[in-house]
Amino acid sequence: MTAPLTPPHQPQPHDPDWPPPPPALGPEGDPITAAEVVRGVLVTLVSAVAGALLGVLWLNLAPRVLLISDGKGIYLRNSEGEAAIGSDGTFVLLALAFGAVAGLVVFLLRRKGGVPLVLGLALGGVLGSLLAWGLGTYFGPTRNVIAHAKAVGPNVAFEAPLELNLAAAAMLAWPLAAMITHLALTALFGPRDPEPEPWDRPKAY
Repeated sequence: MTAPLTPPHQPQPHDPDWPPPPPALGPEGDPITAAEVVRGVLVTLVSAVAGALLGVLWLNLAPRVLLISDGKGIYLRNSEGEAAIGSDGTFVLLALAFGAVAGLVVFLLRRKGGVPLVLGLALGGVLGSLLAWGLGTYFGPTRNVIAHAKAVGPNVAFEAPLELNLAAAAMLAWPLAAMITHLALTALFGPRDPEPEPWDRPKAY
């Protein structure tokens, strides 16, 4: 007699008592759905609009750089002042706070997370920061310093335009804070993937 090709302890190819193996997943997990993309777009839009509030706060809270003219030139009233650095610092601190709040709100509303939400937080943070920067500089002191100095007269201090000396770094504060906050909360408190069902033993009856 010849030995059977299939060992007795192994299931037959079409044995109904054995459940089928789990379906294979792609390297990136479940595909991104249209609903997730819509949520990501909404996060981007809301974050961008919130940039207007950031711009208003920056305009009102940032320290001012004072200039003075002697009729021939324009100079810093206080050459050793730190108002210029304070303007950048105020923007960065506000942007970090906005980013942390954005990441927290998105996590509370959608604990499952997802790539579109994270991308929406990042893109929305950049757009919101750009809007805040534009509003602050537009509604702040005039950028025509020479005309402003002539209007106020010599030996009279006036405010310099509101500027960001480290604009590139300031634009990254909001999106980085938002992504880090959201990813940290998702890792700590997000839903866990269920344990895979064993399929290497017969069904129990």
